[in-house]
Amino acid sequence: MKIGLVIEHVDPHRGGAEQWTCQMASRLLARGHEVHIVTKQGTVPIFAPAKMGLSPSDISDTSPILHHLAGVHSRLAFAATAETVLKRLSLDVIHDMGGGWHCDVLQSHDGSRLAQWQQKIALLPRWARPVKRAMIALLPRYHAFRKLMARQYTDPQRIIVALSQMCADDYRRFHNVPPERIRLVYNGVDTERFSPACREKHRVKVRQQLGSRADDLLLLFVGRDFRRKGLATAIRAVGRLVAAGKPVRLAVLGGTRPGAHARLADACRATDAVAFAGGVADSVPYYAAADALVLPTFYDPCSLSVLEAAASGIPSATTRFNGAGELLTEGVDGFVLDDPADDRHLAGRLQELLDPARRRRMGEAARQLALQHTLDRNCDEMLDVYRDVMESRLVVDKIGGGRATIADCKLQIAN
Repeated sequence: MKIGLVIEHVDPHRGGAEQWTCQMASRLLARGHEVHIVTKQGTVPIFAPAKMGLSPSDISDTSPILHHLAGVHSRLAFAATAETVLKRLSLDVIHDMGGGWHCDVLQSHDGSRLAQWQQKIALLPRWARPVKRAMIALLPRYHAFRKLMARQYTDPQRIIVALSQMCADDYRRFHNVPPERIRLVYNGVDTERFSPACREKHRVKVRQQLGSRADDLLLLFVGRDFRRKGLATAIRAVGRLVAAGKPVRLAVLGGTRPGAHARLADACRATDAVAFAGGVADSVPYYAAADALVLPTFYDPCSLSVLEAAASGIPSATTRFNGAGELLTEGVDGFVLDDPADDRHLAGRLQELLDPARRRRMGEAARQLALQHTLDRNCDEMLDVYRDVMESRLVVDKIGGGRATIADCKLQIAN
């Protein structure tokens, strides 16, 4: 199968979407498929999984064919230029990660931006919300997003891959996507790279680097968008535990400027308990050192960090606004909070993890969860979607001349 993947950046160190795309490309290549990646100029020029923190199972003898888009400086320009390039390629399936509009499969790793904007408004004080709504209505940046989304979700033959049931519901609610065009495919995780076996190698050293004692409860926060992912709530919760005399530390991965969050830690008298590690090339040692992941996010389609934590054998505390929370069983392999801003409730759940036996049981259950959501299973599910695309295209050619919907195709196949 000739598969085109469309993403603005192909560097896995930029974020979850980029990392997932590189891992998926490697697995598709290993299965004998021809993979083309349409991406912006200036990203990783050579696809070398061994140099990008990926496990040996990700490494293939072949590489994808990269198509760099020159002179692309805006979101809409990327989508339009990608369309021009893709039309010149004879591809069986085009799979877009959310940056373009010419595709068979759309899998936005940002979920529904309309839903995300709504949650971001909820982050603000009440007096500031009308201002933010006005900005969303008027600013060119948001206008470009709306124009992009208008073309992404309206094609009756395009399959929309939802990373969680939350996203599927958002696509129906905010974008009027009919259920028959939506496929639910949760993210997968590399259970070889992220593994409890890494503890022996990394745990003691990294904890020492972070200033964490052996008996501390070391919490890990992973994310670049501190505000949306709820770092303030995590810091306030840690502040409550520190004030109660609990041996707790928080390590923060991602971002480059702690700024207001460092000041918040100081205001919570938790400066010594919060370590900002910044962006790191490899997060594996930090998961190996940690006792739990804390991610009280306000919106996350399906956080890879929750799955990475589970694969590493540690539980997570997240929220119902994280699609990955749908995979967790409350109190068994993690905690799922209703309110991302409720630091008191979060502190109470984290306090339960001060019990080493409880942590161990939950960590073992989390590992079992991860083993049910591997990258290989994720790849199998995506290939099923690709086959649906190709099968539907044959039916469209037969019965619709390009006008048939997915529902028409399903009816024809059933008959």
